[in-house]
Amino acid sequence: MGNIRRPTLDDSAELLAMVHACDIAAVGEPDFTPDEVRDALTGPNTDMTRDCWVALDTDGAIVGWAFPHNTNRGDHDFVEVFVWPGRGEATIRPLLELLLVRAAERGAEFGHRNYKLRAGAIPTEKPWIEALTEAGFTFLKQHARMTMALTGHPHTAPEPPAGITIRAIDPDDETELRRFQATIAEAFEDTDHHATDFETWQARIAGESSVSYDEWFVAFVDGEWAGVLQSSDNSIADGQGWVRALAVLRAYRKRGVGEALLRRAFATYAGKGRTEVGLGVDMANPTSAVRLYLAVGMHPKYEADIYEREIVTA
Repeated sequence: MGNIRRPTLDDSAELLAMVHACDIAAVGEPDFTPDEVRDALTGPNTDMTRDCWVALDTDGAIVGWAFPHNTNRGDHDFVEVFVWPGRGEATIRPLLELLLVRAAERGAEFGHRNYKLRAGAIPTEKPWIEALTEAGFTFLKQHARMTMALTGHPHTAPEPPAGITIRAIDPDDETELRRFQATIAEAFEDTDHHATDFETWQARIAGESSVSYDEWFVAFVDGEWAGVLQSSDNSIADGQGWVRALAVLRAYRKRGVGEALLRRAFATYAGKGRTEVGLGVDMANPTSAVRLYLAVGMHPKYEADIYEREIVTA
Protein backbone atom coordinates (compact mmCIF):
# COMPACT_ATOMS: atom_id res chain seq x y z
CA MET A 1 0.00 0.00 0.00
CA GLY A 2 1.19 3.52 -0.75
CA ASN A 3 0.66 6.64 1.34
CA ILE A 4 -2.07 8.99 2.53
CA ARG A 5 -2.38 12.63 1.53
CA ARG A 6 -4.93 15.43 1.38
CA PRO A 7 -7.25 15.56 -1.65
CA THR A 8 -7.64 18.46 -4.07
CA LEU A 9 -10.38 19.36 -6.51
CA ASP A 10 -8.12 17.97 -9.25
CA ASP A 11 -8.83 14.52 -7.76
CA SER A 12 -12.58 14.86 -8.36
CA ALA A 13 -12.83 12.63 -11.44
CA GLU A 14 -10.78 9.87 -9.84
CA LEU A 15 -12.80 10.10 -6.63
CA LEU A 16 -16.07 9.90 -8.56
CA ALA A 17 -14.89 6.79 -10.41
CA MET A 18 -13.98 5.13 -7.12
CA VAL A 19 -17.29 6.02 -5.45
CA HIS A 20 -19.18 4.72 -8.48
CA ALA A 21 -17.32 1.44 -8.12
CA CYS A 22 -18.40 1.34 -4.47
CA ASP A 23 -22.00 2.12 -5.42
CA ILE A 24 -22.10 -0.62 -8.05
CA ALA A 25 -20.68 -3.15 -5.62
CA ALA A 26 -23.15 -2.17 -2.88
CA VAL A 27 -26.41 -1.40 -4.70
CA GLY A 28 -25.84 -2.37 -8.33
CA GLU A 29 -25.58 1.07 -9.93
CA PRO A 30 -23.82 4.45 -9.52
CA ASP A 31 -25.40 6.64 -6.86
CA PHE A 32 -23.09 9.68 -6.61
CA THR A 33 -22.74 12.78 -8.78
CA PRO A 34 -19.93 15.22 -9.61
CA ASP A 35 -21.70 17.92 -7.58
CA GLU A 36 -21.77 15.60 -4.58
CA VAL A 37 -18.00 15.05 -4.85
CA ARG A 38 -17.48 18.80 -4.88
CA ASP A 39 -19.84 19.27 -1.94
CA ALA A 40 -18.00 16.60 0.06
CA LEU A 41 -14.69 18.39 -0.50
CA THR A 42 -15.83 22.00 -0.10
CA GLY A 43 -19.09 21.92 1.88
CA PRO A 44 -19.80 24.04 4.96
CA ASN A 45 -17.37 23.29 7.82
CA THR A 46 -15.27 20.97 5.68
CA ASP A 47 -11.68 21.98 4.95
CA MET A 48 -9.80 19.73 2.52
CA THR A 49 -6.50 20.66 4.14
CA ARG A 50 -7.62 19.54 7.62
CA ASP A 51 -10.62 17.23 7.39
CA CYS A 52 -10.17 15.01 4.31
CA TRP A 53 -7.74 12.33 3.20
CA VAL A 54 -7.12 10.06 0.22
CA ALA A 55 -5.16 6.80 0.34
CA LEU A 56 -2.93 5.81 -2.58
CA ASP A 57 -1.71 2.46 -3.82
CA THR A 58 1.94 1.87 -4.70
CA ASP A 59 1.34 3.27 -8.19
CA GLY A 60 -0.09 6.52 -6.81
CA ALA A 61 -3.72 5.75 -7.72
CA ILE A 62 -6.43 6.73 -5.25
CA VAL A 63 -7.95 3.68 -3.54
CA GLY A 64 -9.53 5.31 -0.47
CA TRP A 65 -11.21 8.58 0.52
CA ALA A 66 -12.31 9.80 3.96
CA PHE A 67 -14.21 12.94 4.94
CA PRO A 68 -16.71 14.22 7.53
CA HIS A 69 -19.65 16.55 7.14
CA ASN A 70 -21.46 18.74 9.63
CA THR A 71 -23.04 21.67 7.83
CA ASN A 72 -24.34 23.53 10.89
CA ARG A 73 -21.65 22.84 13.53
CA GLY A 74 -24.18 20.66 15.37
CA ASP A 75 -23.44 17.94 17.90
CA HIS A 76 -22.39 15.22 15.47
CA ASP A 77 -20.22 14.51 12.45
CA PHE A 78 -21.30 12.10 9.73
CA VAL A 79 -18.14 10.32 8.64
CA GLU A 80 -17.59 8.66 5.27
CA VAL A 81 -14.93 6.26 4.00
CA PHE A 82 -15.02 5.01 0.41
CA VAL A 83 -12.50 2.48 -0.90
CA TRP A 84 -12.05 0.69 -4.23
CA PRO A 85 -13.73 -2.73 -3.90
CA GLY A 86 -11.08 -5.43 -3.86
CA ARG A 87 -8.24 -2.89 -3.88
CA GLY A 88 -8.65 -0.49 -1.01
CA GLU A 89 -10.01 -2.44 1.95
CA ALA A 90 -6.67 -2.25 3.78
CA THR A 91 -7.05 1.53 3.97
CA ILE A 92 -10.42 1.51 5.78
CA ARG A 93 -9.08 1.37 9.33
CA PRO A 94 -6.24 3.90 8.87
CA LEU A 95 -8.64 6.35 7.25
CA LEU A 96 -11.28 5.82 9.93
CA GLU A 97 -8.68 6.39 12.64
CA LEU A 98 -7.73 9.72 11.08
CA LEU A 99 -11.40 10.72 11.08
CA LEU A 100 -11.79 9.74 14.75
CA VAL A 101 -8.83 11.86 15.82
CA ARG A 102 -9.94 14.82 13.75
CA ALA A 103 -13.55 14.50 14.98
CA ALA A 104 -12.45 15.11 18.56
CA GLU A 105 -10.81 18.33 17.40
CA ARG A 106 -13.82 19.34 15.31
CA GLY A 107 -16.22 18.75 18.18
CA ALA A 108 -14.18 21.02 20.41
CA GLU A 109 -13.94 23.66 17.67
CA PHE A 110 -17.72 23.54 17.28
CA GLY A 111 -18.21 24.01 21.02
CA HIS A 112 -19.24 20.49 22.07
CA ARG A 113 -17.84 18.54 25.01
CA ASN A 114 -19.65 15.32 24.07
CA TYR A 115 -19.66 14.74 20.33
CA LYS A 116 -21.33 12.02 18.29
CA LEU A 117 -20.03 10.34 15.17
CA ARG A 118 -22.37 8.65 12.72
CA ALA A 119 -21.69 6.53 9.66
CA GLY A 120 -23.85 4.71 7.15
CA ALA A 121 -23.31 1.27 5.65
CA ILE A 122 -25.19 -0.90 3.20
CA PRO A 123 -25.55 -4.32 4.93
CA THR A 124 -23.35 -5.95 2.26
CA GLU A 125 -20.41 -3.61 3.08
CA LYS A 126 -18.94 -6.07 5.58
CA PRO A 127 -15.36 -4.68 5.84
CA TRP A 128 -16.69 -1.18 6.60
CA ILE A 129 -19.18 -2.50 9.16
CA GLU A 130 -16.48 -4.57 10.84
CA ALA A 131 -14.20 -1.52 11.06
CA LEU A 132 -16.99 0.60 12.54
CA THR A 133 -17.87 -2.08 15.09
CA GLU A 134 -14.25 -2.50 16.14
CA ALA A 135 -14.01 1.29 16.56
CA GLY A 136 -16.92 1.31 19.00
CA PHE A 137 -19.83 2.20 16.72
CA THR A 138 -23.22 0.58 17.39
CA PHE A 139 -26.36 0.34 15.28
CA LEU A 140 -28.68 3.35 15.61
CA LYS A 141 -31.35 3.23 12.88
CA GLN A 142 -31.95 2.88 9.14
CA HIS A 143 -32.19 5.24 6.20
CA ALA A 144 -33.84 4.23 2.93
CA ARG A 145 -33.54 5.33 -0.68
CA MET A 146 -37.09 5.53 -2.03
CA THR A 147 -37.89 5.43 -5.75
CA MET A 148 -40.84 5.26 -8.14
CA ALA A 149 -41.04 4.84 -11.91
CA LEU A 150 -42.46 7.81 -13.81
CA THR A 151 -42.94 6.13 -17.18
CA GLY A 152 -46.51 6.87 -18.21
CA HIS A 153 -47.08 9.14 -15.22
CA PRO A 154 -49.52 12.04 -15.85
CA HIS A 155 -47.90 15.38 -16.64
CA THR A 156 -50.57 17.24 -14.67
CA ALA A 157 -50.95 16.81 -10.93
CA PRO A 158 -54.38 15.99 -9.48
CA GLU A 159 -56.24 18.78 -7.75
CA PRO A 160 -55.04 19.09 -4.13
CA PRO A 161 -57.50 18.89 -1.23
CA ALA A 162 -59.78 21.88 -0.68
CA GLY A 163 -57.96 24.92 0.65
CA ILE A 164 -54.50 23.78 -0.51
CA THR A 165 -52.75 25.53 -3.38
CA ILE A 166 -49.31 24.80 -4.85
CA ARG A 167 -47.09 27.06 -6.92
CA ALA A 168 -43.44 27.28 -7.95
CA ILE A 169 -41.13 29.49 -5.94
CA ASP A 170 -40.13 32.94 -7.20
CA PRO A 171 -36.31 32.66 -7.26
CA ASP A 172 -35.93 36.42 -7.72
CA ASP A 173 -37.69 37.18 -4.44
CA GLU A 174 -35.07 36.98 -1.66
CA THR A 175 -37.72 37.27 1.03
CA GLU A 176 -39.45 34.21 -0.39
CA LEU A 177 -36.17 32.31 -0.68
CA ARG A 178 -35.41 33.11 2.96
CA ARG A 179 -38.82 31.85 4.02
CA PHE A 180 -38.34 28.72 1.90
CA GLN A 181 -35.04 27.91 3.62
CA ALA A 182 -36.43 28.74 7.06
CA THR A 183 -39.34 26.36 6.47
CA ILE A 184 -36.94 23.48 5.80
CA ALA A 185 -34.94 24.35 8.92
CA GLU A 186 -38.04 24.59 11.14
CA ALA A 187 -39.74 21.48 9.82
CA PHE A 188 -36.62 19.37 10.31
CA GLU A 189 -35.47 20.73 13.66
CA ASP A 190 -36.56 17.52 15.45
CA THR A 191 -34.69 15.26 12.98
CA ASP A 192 -31.09 14.63 11.88
CA HIS A 193 -31.40 17.22 9.09
CA HIS A 194 -28.44 19.60 9.21
CA ALA A 195 -29.93 23.03 8.63
CA THR A 196 -27.61 25.93 7.84
CA ASP A 197 -28.06 29.68 7.88
CA PHE A 198 -29.56 31.28 4.79
CA GLU A 199 -26.29 32.68 3.44
CA THR A 200 -24.54 29.29 3.60
CA TRP A 201 -27.57 27.58 2.03
CA GLN A 202 -27.75 30.18 -0.75
CA ALA A 203 -24.02 29.91 -1.48
CA ARG A 204 -24.30 26.14 -1.75
CA ILE A 205 -27.17 26.43 -4.23
CA ALA A 206 -25.27 29.05 -6.24
CA GLY A 207 -22.33 26.65 -6.54
CA GLU A 208 -24.35 23.87 -8.12
CA SER A 209 -23.94 23.20 -11.81
CA SER A 210 -27.65 23.84 -12.47
CA VAL A 211 -30.77 24.68 -10.48
CA SER A 212 -34.31 24.14 -11.80
CA TYR A 213 -36.34 26.55 -9.69
CA ASP A 214 -39.48 25.55 -11.56
CA GLU A 215 -39.16 22.27 -9.62
CA TRP A 216 -39.19 24.03 -6.24
CA PHE A 217 -42.71 24.37 -4.85
CA VAL A 218 -44.54 26.22 -2.08
CA ALA A 219 -47.82 25.02 -0.55
CA PHE A 220 -50.44 27.25 1.02
CA VAL A 221 -53.40 26.29 3.22
CA ASP A 222 -56.23 28.82 3.08
CA GLY A 223 -53.70 31.32 1.82
CA GLU A 224 -51.17 30.68 4.61
CA TRP A 225 -47.64 29.45 3.86
CA ALA A 226 -47.63 25.78 4.94
CA GLY A 227 -44.79 23.81 3.34
CA VAL A 228 -42.17 23.52 0.61
CA LEU A 229 -40.55 20.97 -1.68
CA GLN A 230 -36.99 21.49 -2.91
CA SER A 231 -35.77 19.47 -5.87
CA SER A 232 -32.19 18.84 -6.95
CA ASP A 233 -30.70 18.70 -10.45
CA ASN A 234 -28.03 16.22 -9.36
CA SER A 235 -29.74 13.20 -10.94
CA ILE A 236 -31.02 14.80 -14.16
CA ALA A 237 -28.30 13.15 -16.24
CA ASP A 238 -29.65 9.77 -15.08
CA GLY A 239 -33.21 10.69 -16.05
CA GLN A 240 -34.27 10.99 -12.43
CA GLY A 241 -36.18 13.63 -10.54
CA TRP A 242 -34.82 14.09 -7.03
CA VAL A 243 -36.65 15.43 -3.98
CA ARG A 244 -33.96 17.02 -1.83
CA ALA A 245 -36.31 18.20 0.93
CA LEU A 246 -40.02 17.99 1.69
CA ALA A 247 -40.97 20.19 4.63
CA VAL A 248 -44.41 20.85 6.07
CA LEU A 249 -44.81 23.15 9.06
CA ARG A 250 -46.15 21.41 12.15
CA ALA A 251 -49.48 23.30 12.19
CA TYR A 252 -50.34 22.01 8.70
CA ARG A 253 -49.32 18.36 8.92
CA LYS A 254 -51.74 15.49 8.28
CA ARG A 255 -53.85 17.68 5.98
CA GLY A 256 -52.57 16.45 2.62
CA VAL A 257 -49.96 19.18 2.11
CA GLY A 258 -46.99 16.83 1.74
CA GLU A 259 -48.82 14.58 -0.69
CA ALA A 260 -49.95 17.55 -2.79
CA LEU A 261 -46.37 18.82 -3.02
CA LEU A 262 -45.07 15.41 -4.02
CA ARG A 263 -47.71 14.88 -6.69
CA ARG A 264 -46.99 18.30 -8.18
CA ALA A 265 -43.28 17.47 -8.29
CA PHE A 266 -43.86 14.03 -9.79
CA ALA A 267 -46.03 15.49 -12.58
CA THR A 268 -43.40 18.15 -13.30
CA TYR A 269 -40.60 15.59 -13.48
CA ALA A 270 -42.67 13.36 -15.77
CA GLY A 271 -43.48 16.30 -18.03
CA LYS A 272 -39.76 16.84 -18.50
CA GLY A 273 -39.21 13.24 -19.52
CA ARG A 274 -37.76 11.94 -16.26
CA THR A 275 -38.24 8.19 -15.93
CA GLU A 276 -37.87 7.88 -12.16
CA VAL A 277 -38.16 9.90 -8.96
CA GLY A 278 -36.03 9.35 -5.88
CA LEU A 279 -35.44 10.65 -2.36
CA GLY A 280 -33.80 9.67 0.89
CA VAL A 281 -35.71 9.15 4.15
CA ASP A 282 -34.83 8.52 7.76
CA MET A 283 -36.87 5.47 8.72
CA ALA A 284 -37.03 6.82 12.30
CA ASN A 285 -38.33 10.24 11.20
CA PRO A 286 -40.82 11.35 13.90
CA THR A 287 -43.26 12.57 11.23
CA SER A 288 -43.51 8.99 9.82
CA ALA A 289 -42.53 10.37 6.41
CA VAL A 290 -41.96 6.88 5.01
CA ARG A 291 -45.71 6.19 5.27
CA LEU A 292 -46.41 9.15 3.00
CA TYR A 293 -43.86 8.01 0.44
CA LEU A 294 -45.31 4.51 0.39
CA ALA A 295 -48.82 5.96 0.04
CA VAL A 296 -47.88 7.90 -3.11
CA GLY A 297 -46.43 4.79 -4.73
CA MET A 298 -42.74 4.93 -3.81
CA HIS A 299 -40.84 1.91 -2.52
CA PRO A 300 -37.45 1.35 -0.86
CA LYS A 301 -34.72 0.75 -3.41
CA TYR A 302 -32.22 -0.09 -0.69
CA GLU A 303 -31.67 0.54 2.99
CA ALA A 304 -28.56 1.70 4.82
CA ASP A 305 -27.82 1.07 8.48
CA ILE A 306 -26.68 4.06 10.53
CA TYR A 307 -24.08 3.49 13.24
CA GLU A 308 -23.07 5.85 16.03
CA ARG A 309 -20.49 6.32 18.75
CA GLU A 310 -19.86 9.17 21.18
CA ILE A 311 -16.53 10.74 22.00
CA VAL A 312 -15.32 13.30 24.51
CA THR A 313 -13.69 16.15 22.62
CA ALA A 314 -10.23 17.55 23.12
